[in-house]
Amino acid sequence: MKDSLRPGLEITQRLTVDTDRTIAFMGDDLRVYATPSMVLDIERTCKNLLDAHLDEGENSVGARVEIDHLGATLIDIWVDVHATIVEVDRRRVLFDVEVHDQLGDKVGACRHTRFVVDLAKQKERLDAKRARLAES
Repeated sequence: MKDSLRPGLEITQRLTVDTDRTIAFMGDDLRVYATPSMVLDIERTCKNLLDAHLDEGENSVGARVEIDHLGATLIDIWVDVHATIVEVDRRRVLFDVEVHDQLGDKVGACRHTRFVVDLAKQKERLDAKRARLAES
């Protein structure tokens, strides 16, 4: 990780709530932003902020998501996902995130934890797990 990774760093990403980001189970007239899509958008936004502060051979993985989906967001309008790094503790990075829709309504609030991983070490761990699986 680079020394530039510190609390206070922020990013805002604007995303359109397209059909793929909505629920379908209530019918086409009631399509709204789905909570799993909001979680994915939050994770991607936080990862994008973190990426610029990682060394070669590093990446990050999500470890915890505490989310409140506060209101419905209509299909085909945009949302701003605003993430702020609030804590860096070794390889653990904690984010506070807010999601506002095009009308200015706060539709989501989240605390998200990511861990910076060394890709070579991660591969070793996964290879060991695959070997254990093959033996079982």
